[in-house]
Amino acid sequence: MKKFLPLLTLGLFFLGGCGLEKPPATLEFPGEETEAEVAAPAAEEAPVDPKLAAGKEIYTANCAMCHDSAMMGAPKPGDKAAWEARVAQGLDVMVKKSIEGFAGMPAKGGNPNLTDEEVANTVAWMTDTVK
Repeated sequence: MKKFLPLLTLGLFFLGGCGLEKPPATLEFPGEETEAEVAAPAAEEAPVDPKLAAGKEIYTANCAMCHDSAMMGAPKPGDKAAWEARVAQGLDVMVKKSIEGFAGMPAKGGNPNLTDEEVANTVAWMTDTVK
């Protein structure tokens, strides 16, 4: 029995090392959808117009913090009621106010490095969300 114990220990040691390889995360068969494809929501479509797409990127990087939380009355994208009176003023007036600052909103949304064209594209994208 005493000779058997070291052999048993050594055998268990070697067998323990055999199970370290990870199994595949999923088994995929040709023609079948994976769970991730079935459960994934449809991706939000990017705007077709390149200026609107650029405006969306600028919004995400610079404006979303205040507008998504409606900070100090900032209208949320897609909120038709909040944008109705603003859209009635016209795009040029909204762009001018966004560049110069208006009612607590800092000029160019607080990023002086933005060009007037970038601000205009962002305003155009935001108003496009309520159409």
